[in-house]
Amino acid sequence: MERIRVRFAPSPTGALHIGGIRTALYNYLIAKKLGGKFILRIEDTDQGRFVPGAEEYIVEALQWAGLIPDEGPGFGGAYGPYRQSERKSRYADYARQMIESGNAYYAFDTPEELEAAREAAKAQGIHTFKYDAAVRGQLKNSLTLSAAETRSRLDAGEPYVIRLKVEPGQDIAIEDMVRGEVTFRSDELDDKILLKSDGMPTYHLANVVDDRLMEITHVIRGEEWLPSTAHHVLLYRAMQWEDRMPRFAHLPLILKPDGKGKLSKRDGVRLGIPVFPLGWAGATPEESFRGFREFGFLPQAMLNFLAFLGWNPGTEQEMFSMEELIQAFSVEKIVKSGARFDYDKAKWFNQQYIHAADNAQLAEWVRPILAQNGYEPEQAYLEGFCGLMKERVTLIPEFWEKGAYFFTGVQEYDRAAVQKKWNPERRPLFDALAVSLSELTLAVWQGDPGEIKTATESFMQANGLKPGDVLPMLRIALAGTMQGPAVFEMMQLLGREESLARLAKAFGLFDTFIA
Repeated sequence: MERIRVRFAPSPTGALHIGGIRTALYNYLIAKKLGGKFILRIEDTDQGRFVPGAEEYIVEALQWAGLIPDEGPGFGGAYGPYRQSERKSRYADYARQMIESGNAYYAFDTPEELEAAREAAKAQGIHTFKYDAAVRGQLKNSLTLSAAETRSRLDAGEPYVIRLKVEPGQDIAIEDMVRGEVTFRSDELDDKILLKSDGMPTYHLANVVDDRLMEITHVIRGEEWLPSTAHHVLLYRAMQWEDRMPRFAHLPLILKPDGKGKLSKRDGVRLGIPVFPLGWAGATPEESFRGFREFGFLPQAMLNFLAFLGWNPGTEQEMFSMEELIQAFSVEKIVKSGARFDYDKAKWFNQQYIHAADNAQLAEWVRPILAQNGYEPEQAYLEGFCGLMKERVTLIPEFWEKGAYFFTGVQEYDRAAVQKKWNPERRPLFDALAVSLSELTLAVWQGDPGEIKTATESFMQANGLKPGDVLPMLRIALAGTMQGPAVFEMMQLLGREESLARLAKAFGLFDTFIA
């Protein structure tokens, strides 16, 4: 039986886009379903685009999402190092082997000479210059120079790159697990640089060599890499590795919320939505943003949402635990067409997970937000608060935004509602109700809120009051708003002393709200 090994191979060039997390998720699901290994590899060969802190961000994002690599930087493994910058010498050896086999060549063209070639092509009406079989014979490389001159330039330390020699007239067929057979003509391809003048490999050489050496069996990556796969197949052929070439699966794009074009960082800023898993502190406010975590999403909800951006289980089920995703997921059910980023759907998933969470777990997620606002409640009180509020929130920060009065007291009352509902002539009845509630034992207040409800209903019946006359005013007195949780559950959580204090304060103010 084949030993499944998949890899997630991001570049540390900034914050990891949410599409990267989806790629990691799909790789993770395949690995876990088939009993394989999920590997993190940092592709940092482009040192000019390296951003400090980006690798740490990638690792933190994976850990927050629960997509823990089996191998990778900081995770161990027998196939390291897992940073490409630490594998530099290996790539040069393979590039030179390809020169010896006639599948690659040295190119000594300077940037100025290449720019001149581009301008000459434009003058001939060719607007896309390619360094390929049609032009390589007119340029400065080891295919046009004599062996002696090539050796002389190398010995003199003249800068060079190593390019893949793409022969024209070939059909390069790729059996993609998502898209079926995809065929490229080699005439459409350029002679890609494999090894740069600084000795670092390009993505094309490094990822093929590493996939081979790390025994990767499946390459599951974004659609944008599909055109590059033709070059990669040529590299496998050139190094006589076709027998161990991984299977490819190219994932559909994640589209903007309106379905028009690829989702970008700018869309997050423009629409006020998260398009990254975690927040990022940039050098300027314009370069900083909040991620799914800071918006208040649970990682489980984010993953459930992302799973459906490109995958269809073929059933009506929408809510999946990680275990259920692992069992249901298959590459064959990945769709070809782009998936629209529906932020409302993302919030719906989060709402469902909050509703389903137990109060102790919710308390763990909510406590940091309360601490930021200066409150450290007792665990039992916090769990009770979460239980009352979880049906009324969609994102974790809304526990504070909609329920701060549980900790701060009522700072402001809904005057319009009071003016509509409050009758000053009934003030003595409300004061009497407060007295009646104060006579309930502490055991009643700490027990089933149904007993407080029964006592209140008995008082209303005895005094000819309807629920609509009393309950809205109690809710506003306790919460300041008509939108709070059930009245008697609030009373039970706030306790006798706090509840009665809030009632007394509110009843004393309501008369003043009436013009």
